[in-house]
Amino acid sequence: MKSADDGTEKMKATACSAVEQPRDSASEPQQQQQQAVCSIDRSCVQRKGVKNVQSVIPRNRLELLKWNGWGYKDSMFDVKGDILYFTGKRYPIGNQTLPYFTDWAINKLGIDVNRRNRAQPLPKPSDFPKAKVETAFLSELKALRISHSIAGLDRLVRAHGQTLHDAFILREGAFERIPDVVVWPECHEDVVRIVEVAQKYNVVVIPFGGGTSVSGAVSCPIKEQRTILSLDTSQMNRILWIDHGNLVACCESGIIGQDLERALQAQGYTTGHEPDSYEFSSLGGWVATRASGMKKNTYGNIEELLVSVRFVTPTGVLEKKTQVPRMSCGPDFNHIVLGSEGTLGVITEATIKIRPLPPSKKYGSIVFPDFESGVKCLREVARQRLQPSSIRLMDNEQFKFGQTLRPPPGYLGLIIDGLKRMYITKIKGFNVDTMCVATLVFEGQKKDIEHHEKKIYAIAANFNGIPAGEKNGERGYMLTFVIAYIRDLALEFNVVAESFETSVPWDRTITLCKNVKHRIGEECKTLGIDHYFISCRVTQTYDVGSCVYFYFGFNWTSLPETSDPLSVYERLEEMARDEILASGGSLSHHHGVGKLRAKWFCGQVSPLGVQLYSATKKQLDPKNIFACGNLVHIPSSSL
Repeated sequence: MKSADDGTEKMKATACSAVEQPRDSASEPQQQQQQAVCSIDRSCVQRKGVKNVQSVIPRNRLELLKWNGWGYKDSMFDVKGDILYFTGKRYPIGNQTLPYFTDWAINKLGIDVNRRNRAQPLPKPSDFPKAKVETAFLSELKALRISHSIAGLDRLVRAHGQTLHDAFILREGAFERIPDVVVWPECHEDVVRIVEVAQKYNVVVIPFGGGTSVSGAVSCPIKEQRTILSLDTSQMNRILWIDHGNLVACCESGIIGQDLERALQAQGYTTGHEPDSYEFSSLGGWVATRASGMKKNTYGNIEELLVSVRFVTPTGVLEKKTQVPRMSCGPDFNHIVLGSEGTLGVITEATIKIRPLPPSKKYGSIVFPDFESGVKCLREVARQRLQPSSIRLMDNEQFKFGQTLRPPPGYLGLIIDGLKRMYITKIKGFNVDTMCVATLVFEGQKKDIEHHEKKIYAIAANFNGIPAGEKNGERGYMLTFVIAYIRDLALEFNVVAESFETSVPWDRTITLCKNVKHRIGEECKTLGIDHYFISCRVTQTYDVGSCVYFYFGFNWTSLPETSDPLSVYERLEEMARDEILASGGSLSHHHGVGKLRAKWFCGQVSPLGVQLYSATKKQLDPKNIFACGNLVHIPSSSL
């Protein structure tokens, strides 16, 4: 779809071009070098200049991605007859039939394979609300040669993230408010200009990265009367430089996780940061939400990977003037930006730690007789600080669900599966209705991995854990990247489903899981919901606690016809969140607060904490230009 700039981006000659020049320290005079790198002496640092990264995700996202669901258009779960299969070739599960799923879905969720609700068609241009934008504002954007659009579809795509609420509305209804204009800056300097113009015309700015938010963070506040601008960072996707000596890289914030990894791996490096959404989420989004990756045990969470950040606010640019491993210079302003969720400004660049690619990688899995035994094992592994790159524990419900998403094993496979089942259930005495599985990823030197494995499997044996092989572990992690696709199919069969997470101390982990499941079960009975699914996994481990991830869904056909299934789900998830907090859990471990969880924010950080945040907001954004409404709703009149 043609943007409103009429091709002026082709004529662009701004300060972006200065950024595009490789900064090779060996060829710069010392004085110029010091200015270019903010007074850091890099005379002996090995660096490479700008690397333009060809993104998998095109600027017109709908060329490749679904407009009303998760992921690639050619990748999805579907049912033919009564057999589930996964389309496309992008994932190992692609073009495979999954014959065990349908029976599970019928028995557990009560679905009728002959009763299917198709989504509404893509809206027509006339279906979109008219953009509310001043002509003078658009003219100024055009004069700055910043690509922009007021086309309805461009605006719709950036009006939502990936919550159940978003998916349901896209399939069944229409958003009450969408952005009025979309802009595509190409560098830091573009963002500075956009924010200046927005400040001048009192236009609201909502940063948009990969569009994978599950907290309502990028949705437009319904009551906002001002023009809303979606600032899409997707064209800011370059690696500006790599410092080989100090193992850091400076990247623009719009770079997508899989693009960043592919470019770094070509140079022999990795960030090691792999959130479940990393195929589509952006570096800036990771920083803005305090993201966590599945291999954080080796590489760290985003706050541990972040060295420095460049942050554009309405009152100026916040950035460090040094690149050092640690400072004792008052509060660390990185932590003003981390978790700010688009409420204070726009992240334009981030300098992050990188590591050499590990020479070896190995998967593993362990079967435990019950969830409690598995949690105790993970606690002991963490106590001894022996965590592999990733270790995750699925409860029995999630284990059985995962088993339904496997292809037929073939004749020999049936024999082997039968022998394994007999060993676990008959010889070891495990109950198939209580046992659970931990999956593991080891990275590093081959000898170190072998030594590490022995220690972990020895600990597991003390909790009746049995090694279950590398293949099961690898398959468990493969499912991480396809499981999000199942919700789109579930909605067609009258099932609403979503995930939510928390962090919790070790001594409350088991109790919290039990309490949340019990609360959901009781509330479903009260509401007359006949078929529901609630499961959890321990997905991250720390010295002092764990991260627990829940999956919850139900068949809405047993609800009264007057009931709105989306509202019922959201009420149930709120009850689950209340139970999480009452059981000692946090508001969020890595999804963030956004608008969905803002009602609990004050209780988590204290009234004084909210006052401190509000004072920061007032200083950095006095006109409330970044009025996305995340964390705390602050009316413009109160600033």
